[in-house]
Amino acid sequence: MSYVTVSAKIPRRLKELMDRYGVKPGPVIREALEREVRMRILEEAEREAKRLRDKLSRIPDEEFARLIREDREAR
Repeated sequence: MSYVTVSAKIPRRLKELMDRYGVKPGPVIREALEREVRMRILEEAEREAKRLRDKLSRIPDEEFARLIREDREAR
């Protein structure tokens, strides 16, 4: 796995407190970014699921049943 470096400016007081309490920024930043990315991925999946639900709701139940029967018979 390759890595890249990202940086952020923080208030001096926050850095002093991090030093005082031994908070290492790397793991904290990594976890926060991973959590944010997961949240965005889930939001995107929800939007796509809603879009598909709206499209599929226009297809009559009989059509679904026909497609399932055709698929089973083809196997």
